[in-house]
Amino acid sequence: MTDAANGVREGRHPDFCPPAEEGVTLVFQDESGDTVNLEFLGIVLLDERAYGFFFPVDEDHPALSSGEVIVLEVLETDDEGIPESFELVEDEALAERAYAKFQEATKDLYRFA
Repeated sequence: MTDAANGVREGRHPDFCPPAEEGVTLVFQDESGDTVNLEFLGIVLLDERAYGFFFPVDEDHPALSSGEVIVLEVLETDDEGIPESFELVEDEALAERAYAKFQEATKDLYRFA
């Protein structure tokens, strides 16, 4: 669903927070010091924790395209609840559960293969 006034998709699931704008790209730094550009797809709440969903973007895969989704746990938020730090979810079973909830919450927004 798209908000006609600003072209942003709206999530209707109570445990989903969509991005404020479509195509928002954030720059992250990995353990090796390399930077990675990730498009923010939204946050899902699961078991009292927040998980962010991101799509790696580069020249071959620009924002608003499709491909592999990365799941990051929100570690810290600012005073307004905006995520400030994330960590890769390495527990495969947890990442799959979070991704399944993301798919459920965004089934009207995204197509999944």
